Order: sequence, then C-alpha cells, then structure tokens
Amino acid sequence: MKRQHANQLKDRLRFVKEIDKLKSVLRQTYLMDGSRRENSAEHSWHLAMLVLVLHGHARRKVNVLKCLKMALIHDIPEIHAGDLFIYARKRGGYLGRELAAARRLFGRLPRKQAAEYLALWREVETGDSPEARFVKALDRLEPILCNYATKGRAWRKHGVRAAQVREVNLPRMRAVPEIGKYVDALITSAVRRRYLPR
Repeated sequence: MKRQHANQLKDRLRFVKEIDKLKSVLRQTYLMDGSRRENSAEHSWHLAMLVLVLHGHARRKVNVLKCLKMALIHDIPEIHAGDLFIYARKRGGYLGRELAAARRLFGRLPRKQAAEYLALWREVETGDSPEARFVKALDRLEPILCNYATKGRAWRKHGVRAAQVREVNLPRMRAVPEIGKYVDALITSAVRRRYLPR
C-alpha cells in the first residue's frame, strides 16, 4: 500500500512538472497593460479568479469548487494541441487533437484522478452543466476585458469585427445574463471608441 501511494505521488508530481509547459503557450490576447501576450496558464489563473469573484452572478447556483477545477484544467491540453484563436475560421481537426492531448496529459495521473479531470474537461467542452456553462461564459469574458483594456489591440491585429465578437461570445453569456448585458455594452463602447470595427 505504501509503495502504491509513493508511486501515485511520483505520478502526480510528474504531472505537475509537465503542466508547467502551459506557461509557454502564448495566446493572441494581450495583458491588460499591453506589455505582452498572455500565456494560457495566466489565462487559467485569471479565469479561476473570475469564478471566485463572480459566482454570485451565475443564473443558477453553481458548485464553486467544481468551477475552479474546470477553470484550472480547461486549457491544459493546449500544451500539446496549442491555443486556437477563438475567431479562427478553420478549426481543422483541432478538437480531436485537443481530446488526444487531454487523454495523454491527464493519463499521467493515478486512474481515478485522471478519469475525474478528463470528465471535467469534457464537461466544459460540451457545456453539459450549469458549472460548465458558467465557466465557458467567463472564459469568453476574460479576453474581452483584456481587449477593451488594450484598446482592441488583438482585435485590430487580427481584423476582428464587432459582429464577430457578438456572434462568438454573447450566446455563451446566457449563463450570466447580467454579465452578458455588460459585455454587450462594452462591445458597443469599443466600437464607439474605434477599438473594434463595426
């Protein structure tokens, strides 16, 4: 029993070492101060903080611990699959690559923990629970806040238009209608300030 426990500890620590690579996966979004692009680990931390701060605004009561787990693991497969820009038109089998990466990375953990994390990751991807829908909404909120703070730097760099931002993001905001209204107003303001083309 002690040997099995020691092996599980080694597996968990190897996993922790492996996920350090998430700090090297760059996203298209810039930090709010505009100094550089954020990485996926920073995004996941910021998303977890949004969960802590905003869970009282969810349409339905959510399990905060479950949401935090989802926020912290949802982008781990990007270590092998890379980050796909949300406004990219061509997805080219990305979801398949991400699933394979999720299985490979979470598979490094002891069986029960690996199954839990893979199930949580899938749940976020499919949006099959109030928690998943809440996390997905906040996952869309974070880059919008960053883009607004940087006067639309990533939007302008990639030729993103206001209609795209609304189409891609607002449907996810149904889990947090109050925040959805805020985001819609932010997009309108971004257009008015010329951060975002109409």
